[in-house]
Amino acid sequence: MKRFAFATLVIAAAPFLTACGHLSPGRAAMVSTGYVAHELCSAVFVAGRDPEPYYRDAIEPLGGSIAFLMKHVIDRDRSEVRATFAGMAQSRAIYRPPFGCINATDTALAGTTAPAMTHDAAPPLLAPIADSAAVQTTNPALTTALERVFEEPAQGPHRNTQAVVVIHQDRIIAERYAPGVAIDTPLVGWSATKSVTNALLGILVQQGKLDMNASAPIEAWADSQDPRHAITPDQLLRMTSGLDMGQTLHDVSPFDPAAQMLFIEHDMAAFAERAPLAHPPGTHWNYTDPNTLLLSRIVRHLAGGDMASTYTFVHRELFDKLGMQHATLEFDAAGTPVGSSQMWASARDWAKFGLLYLHDGVVGGERLLPPGWVAYSARQTPGGEYVGYGAGFWTNRGKGYGSGYRTQAGIPADAFMARGSYGQYVVIIPSEQLIIARFGPAWTPRDDMDAVARLTREVIEALKQHPVASNK
Repeated sequence: MKRFAFATLVIAAAPFLTACGHLSPGRAAMVSTGYVAHELCSAVFVAGRDPEPYYRDAIEPLGGSIAFLMKHVIDRDRSEVRATFAGMAQSRAIYRPPFGCINATDTALAGTTAPAMTHDAAPPLLAPIADSAAVQTTNPALTTALERVFEEPAQGPHRNTQAVVVIHQDRIIAERYAPGVAIDTPLVGWSATKSVTNALLGILVQQGKLDMNASAPIEAWADSQDPRHAITPDQLLRMTSGLDMGQTLHDVSPFDPAAQMLFIEHDMAAFAERAPLAHPPGTHWNYTDPNTLLLSRIVRHLAGGDMASTYTFVHRELFDKLGMQHATLEFDAAGTPVGSSQMWASARDWAKFGLLYLHDGVVGGERLLPPGWVAYSARQTPGGEYVGYGAGFWTNRGKGYGSGYRTQAGIPADAFMARGSYGQYVVIIPSEQLIIARFGPAWTPRDDMDAVARLTREVIEALKQHPVASNK
């Protein structure tokens, strides 16, 4: 989860014009333009959204009072978006189906094409969760709960709820969409994507290809004398690697190396692997996206080593089996999935993903994740108590401010969630056999957590008042 505070910090960089490296104001400005170019490219070409309303609701608020200095051009003939900021920087993102949009400011990528793909989707193992039409609830309390989460505050900041899907006993019992968003509209997950990376790692463990507690299979750290050789995939997933790569938990400066990795670098994992240690592995918790990019490259390496084989692995082993028909995990220019933040999927697809964890990693009688993997994922990480963080999931299963706040607000103590910036949630509640997916670019405090907690509380109460017969 992260919020990028781009434009105002770029202007504040003026006194440091002689700085170099990640402190360079030129690189900081390119984080801003890279963000705009990539996000708008994905919204237009991956999700099929109307660009101007999307820009107004999901991107422009980041610029504050100087948003007018950011300009963008959408070139549909070239399937690309170009963005400029105050004459300081220019970035370009291109759409390369089926791999999503790629940061392509380097002109060496001009005119290149993605590998040809012949993947045919396999039949899903997951039983249908609804018919083709949006599910209209007859439960008045559920109707009221959904109406409230779509309500806008009288004077902002805006909530911008775009989709809510509620699954109980493996079937959708209520869903609602904002104008311009349909059942099959892909929605960005931001850091909820980290939970998808968790699933891909779990699949590799189940297949016997990965040991989460061994040294991470990263060639640059292969020398046992390198202190980073001791870092394990578990530590990368739990954000305890000790790598000195900034942070992406709170408002993120464009001078932060993690932000520069995401919106400037073409080979994100190569950038991340060069980071030195700030702390001995396993001793310090710090939420930062480079950890997950390194895991993404491990997935790529074990899935076959190239872009095409990784795409096939992700779809055949996860998306197809869950019936996620409208999901795009985007890749960087080096062919590594951006598993920290760049997955787009429909709200129904995100909810289907939650069902994998609701049922302990088993779908249609087939175990995709190892026994105990779900409990492992939801177990709170030492050091991550303030937010309540597990292994790629936020969790209420622990003691600390984060879990305590959410539990008191109405999200049960056994719940855990995939969570992304600006209000992206897949809340998994085993005790209630419940999945609640909420998506949309919220600018309200705490990424609209209070409204999501209220929605959860009201859904549970509505089901107690008007029980739904078993759908099984």
